[in-house]
Amino acid sequence: MPTISLPHQLTRTRGFTLGAAEQFTVAPDGATVFFLRTRTGDDPVTCLWALDLDSARERLLVDPAELLGGAGEQLSEEERTRRERSRTLAAGIIGYSTDAAVSLAVFALSGSLWTVDTATGAARRLPAEGPVVDPRPDPTGRRIAYLSGGTLRLIDADGTGDHALAAPDGPAVTFGAPEHVAAESMDRHRGYWWAPDGERLLVARVDNADVLLWYLADPADPAKPPRAVHYPAAGSANAEVTLWLTELDGSRREVRWDRRAFEYLATAGWDAHGPLASVQSRDQRTVQVLAIDLADGSTTVLAEQRDDHWVHLLPGLPARTAGGALLGSVDEGDTRRLTVAGTPVTEPGVELRAVLGTDGEAVLFTASPDPVEIQLWSYHPEHGARPLSAEPGVHHGVLRAGTLVHTARTLGHAGSRSTVLRPGRAAVPVASGVEEPLLALRAEFAAVGERELRTVLFLPSWHRPGDPALPVLLDPYAGPGFQKVLAQQSAHALISQWFAEQGFAVLVTDGSGVRGRGPRWEREVHGDAFGPVLEDQVTALHEVAARHPELDLGRVGIRGWSFSGGLAAMAVLKRPEVFHAAVVGAPVTDMGLYDTHWRERYLGTPEEHPEHYAACSPLTWAARLSRPLLLIHGLADDNVFAANTLRFSSALLAAGRPHEVLPLSGVTHAGSASPVFPQLLEHQLEFLRRHLG
Repeated sequence: MPTISLPHQLTRTRGFTLGAAEQFTVAPDGATVFFLRTRTGDDPVTCLWALDLDSARERLLVDPAELLGGAGEQLSEEERTRRERSRTLAAGIIGYSTDAAVSLAVFALSGSLWTVDTATGAARRLPAEGPVVDPRPDPTGRRIAYLSGGTLRLIDADGTGDHALAAPDGPAVTFGAPEHVAAESMDRHRGYWWAPDGERLLVARVDNADVLLWYLADPADPAKPPRAVHYPAAGSANAEVTLWLTELDGSRREVRWDRRAFEYLATAGWDAHGPLASVQSRDQRTVQVLAIDLADGSTTVLAEQRDDHWVHLLPGLPARTAGGALLGSVDEGDTRRLTVAGTPVTEPGVELRAVLGTDGEAVLFTASPDPVEIQLWSYHPEHGARPLSAEPGVHHGVLRAGTLVHTARTLGHAGSRSTVLRPGRAAVPVASGVEEPLLALRAEFAAVGERELRTVLFLPSWHRPGDPALPVLLDPYAGPGFQKVLAQQSAHALISQWFAEQGFAVLVTDGSGVRGRGPRWEREVHGDAFGPVLEDQVTALHEVAARHPELDLGRVGIRGWSFSGGLAAMAVLKRPEVFHAAVVGAPVTDMGLYDTHWRERYLGTPEEHPEHYAACSPLTWAARLSRPLLLIHGLADDNVFAANTLRFSSALLAAGRPHEVLPLSGVTHAGSASPVFPQLLEHQLEFLRRHLG
């Protein structure tokens, strides 16, 4: 069996994302495309680039290492480059924003505010109040708004006139930033929006005064004070979120809607037709789309959506075309469909995934005729809805002035590949420096059982018919927040293949609750987060084993992180006759220790449905443990707090159930982003080998 260093390659390449172009912006004339990309597949510093489509030539606009490079010390060019790039490891360009003409780009770098003239490449650091977060120029390019310390600030593009536009007026108040549940559970990562003329803004005010205050301490550094975090746990108070129409002089008018009935601000924005927002009820069963009156902040309901379980917040909605047609979605039977002005325009069986943007009356979106693929589609009143991609994979795109940037992730290569398409012109590929993985996938996709559960089985490259049977490792996510069984060579797939190379048959299954199979499928987990999911995992295991005699059902393990960490725990607690060992990473073991918006969507509130919370919490079933269990948790996790693992371990100990615990000092919820990720995988491998053979 070959020695595989794939885990180290995954860490060095950040899961094969380095070297891939991302965050595309198309110029108004459609002739130039701007994007972020590192120089190579292992260079950690993200640079800003421009691609001229007529000549197909790239131009480097900003290299953070050059902007922040030291001076005065006599070093070789090689050593200076090494130090500069090392210094900017965490200071590359994470994101950027442009004015409407795409003549000015702005970004934060090491806490400072920078601008770049996209025509000349001249970059400039502005004397802004740091640390700078989320800078955005107004559409005319005259001013730049940014966040600093809970304050929304303004500065002129020439670097003059820096001042606070909206400063906190309470001890737990911020302006212009999303609250916890917006960023973690609603996919809203912004808190302010410019008017098209650059003369005013729509600004969110967040007051966390009534939100629970939790603390994160670093046990490895007892002298370091704990960090306080406002965390809205299920059943507790949310942040008070209001919207304000804000003038450049700082005066503002509140946007008025029934906040008692609709306490969640789901989305907001401002287009040529005026400011827009969508709001959601606490029980998440009703969403309203609101038009905002500029004169007095009153609102008018443009659309309303209801569901007996919850209304799904679809990325990119609501939105409007240039002509003002409101875009939305409707759940009809087994399909979520795109609507334009209230009329469904996609066919039944084509599952809407996200709306990516509009270009005039054209709508760019993603949809899935097959749940293991996410294809790129467009809609236009002249031709209706039609696919723009065909190759199996996961597709994405950006459209402006008829120029389409098409990004694809497929099984044929790691990372993403992008191509720019213009009507009547030759396609222009965007260069990619993504490394080739040290391991090739041996993956078999299948739809198994009566429910046609989507699965992918990874076998060792060296295993042949007639070889001894292999222990089985289930490696799912299987939760509503993430889909694993997709036709792409993802980092997750490569990790599954790595475990296969070590002597396992690795099975990944997307079952009940996972997106891509339609609204009814998603809502099967309402009231029971793990029961239907676990049943589908067991069914898929037996169905695949019936087709593959090389799977040894007497040696079955399961590993998971976050949702699937909880699933792995429930697997050995409730089905020990099937599962013989579990690796449980960053699990929610007490359902009440997760945020309001996410947890209440599926289980209701703890006050209304305590039985849901008890039945879905591994803590409840701790005394049942009879199989080997490895618990892993990052102690700096501010999404799923380590209290979940510590309480679970205490319950297991009190019940006399042996288990292992691996605490990770300084590691957040994103364990795969930790420098010790290769060693973490090796530790899991050792545990599984020890208990499964």
